[in-house]
Amino acid sequence: MSACPVTAVATTVEPLPVLGRDVRVPLATGGEVTYAALDYAASAPALQRVWDDVAAYAPYYGSVHRGAGYLSQLSTDLFEGCRATVAAFLGCREDDQVVFTRSTTDSLNLLASVLPAGCRVFVFETEHHAALLPWRGAEVTYLDAPRSPREAVETLERALADREPYGPGLVCVTGASNVTGELWPVRELAAAAHAHGARIVLDAAQLAPHHPVDVAEWDVDWVAFSGHKLYAPFGAGVLAGRADWLRAAEPYLAGGGASRRVARNAEGGVEVEWHDTVARHEAGSPNVIGAYAIAAACKALQEAGFDRLVERERELIARVRAGLADVPGVRVLSLFGEDAPRVGVLSFVVDGWNSSRFAAALSAEYGIGVRDGLFCAHPLVRVLLNGDRDADGECGGPDEGRSVLNAVRVSFGAGTPDEHVERFVGAVRELVSA
Repeated sequence: MSACPVTAVATTVEPLPVLGRDVRVPLATGGEVTYAALDYAASAPALQRVWDDVAAYAPYYGSVHRGAGYLSQLSTDLFEGCRATVAAFLGCREDDQVVFTRSTTDSLNLLASVLPAGCRVFVFETEHHAALLPWRGAEVTYLDAPRSPREAVETLERALADREPYGPGLVCVTGASNVTGELWPVRELAAAAHAHGARIVLDAAQLAPHHPVDVAEWDVDWVAFSGHKLYAPFGAGVLAGRADWLRAAEPYLAGGGASRRVARNAEGGVEVEWHDTVARHEAGSPNVIGAYAIAAACKALQEAGFDRLVERERELIARVRAGLADVPGVRVLSLFGEDAPRVGVLSFVVDGWNSSRFAAALSAEYGIGVRDGLFCAHPLVRVLLNGDRDADGECGGPDEGRSVLNAVRVSFGAGTPDEHVERFVGAVRELVSA
């Protein structure tokens, strides 16, 4: 079955070359089709530029901070240079630190491990689990889902004003929702946090691949993101921001690289002097390939012209939203309303369809890869679907006759061809009308 054509004017900016753009996949209806990767919010395809840069470096790969040989010295210089590239990409302040981690989840768990005693954390229930769950050792205030950016700021201000006792505080907020794609009022939330003596960390996992981030201008204290969503494979992430809490805390991981000096003591144990630089929280052999991939992606996006990429993505978003609006029974999920600005992430439900089965049909019949389920943001999806807090939710196809909460998510970005969007909208129309 082939999707109905969608009449649309081609976008004015060409997509960036990505790996997998020519991969062919089989269809249940027979034949093959070029795969349409529309699950960027989970993991974006690697930019061809990133892959080429990593391949060019690979023969020179060596140990970092642990060797006198030429390749080790070269790799160390490259690894440290990646920090400067990432700092520039994020608009960091001069004294901010860039710590390389495994992912956004790892970055936020690192930050959770360095919270000062008595710190209270404020987080909206709308967050991804990576931002919702790491704060197990702190007192956490979970804030109800706001229905507008203004309500988000007002809700935070009330919560911060009411905190007792008054002490250190941390606000954790997304820059763009991984479910709705909607942009959050980061600058206003940061101002509210600082006005009440709290700090703020920005989860930019969904924002950084789609929109410029400016730590200094927005006045956020930390930012976290993942390489695999920024068109950079190899399992690395970033926590960037203020150094004082990081320097004052015990290392996130204990081991080589984090320690400056280790010696036996008179009692038969060991005494450790930890680094007070970024090395304090980067124990073990660092993932130089992952860090270099992130830095290469940062350079590629900036050199391509981020403003042009943002404008192209807006055109794709408008096309998808217009196409879905014309299909009866399709409801796009939103917290802030239809006119809220967003990145290329949209979730929806279809009357009469279980979302897992709908996603499976898109794959099997049209070669389109999307996501279904609750998107590691269970409380938010329950709010959007008006479900009970304890309602079942899943992905992968439900048992017959059992009602579950789930939705379909389509996401795209700098590497998405026009044809993938057109095929998706046409496929939704055909499946609903069949």
